Amino acid sequence: MEATPSNPTHNIISTAPAAAISMNASVASHRNPLRVDWPTVDGPLGLTEQDSVDYARRFFNFGFLLLPWLWAVNCFYFWPVLRRPNSHYQPELRRYVVRSAIGFAVFAVLLSTWALTFSIGGERLFGHAWDKLVMYNVAEKYGLTGWI
Repeated sequence: MEATPSNPTHNIISTAPAAAISMNASVASHRNPLRVDWPTVDGPLGLTEQDSVDYARRFFNFGFLLLPWLWAVNCFYFWPVLRRPNSHYQPELRRYVVRSAIGFAVFAVLLSTWALTFSIGGERLFGHAWDKLVMYNVAEKYGLTGWI
């Protein structure tokens, strides 16, 4: 005759870790169906998917109006879309966010190149035209320094 455990919860407690291990393994191998992905960094407080497409389109288009920092804002705000290439978000949203990332990268390279050219090259690179290109001698050029 088998002896029954004195504590009926003993069997539940002893099998709970095994169940947790098997559940963790299944979650790791498959995507969690209860997890909700949001297109914006602020999660459920953010925009709906259709509003997200509208905002991404606006940020992308206004970036061409000499406001390329909006491309960086677009990349930051829609970081979950940019981070996951195979996401279920609308393809139009991803297209605007990826193009914003490319636009900002090109802008950053051009700005860095321009800044380094002027800071490193200077008068050696531009010769006599350097005095017309720099802005720090404008006050001297127009005689604005004598009143101080």
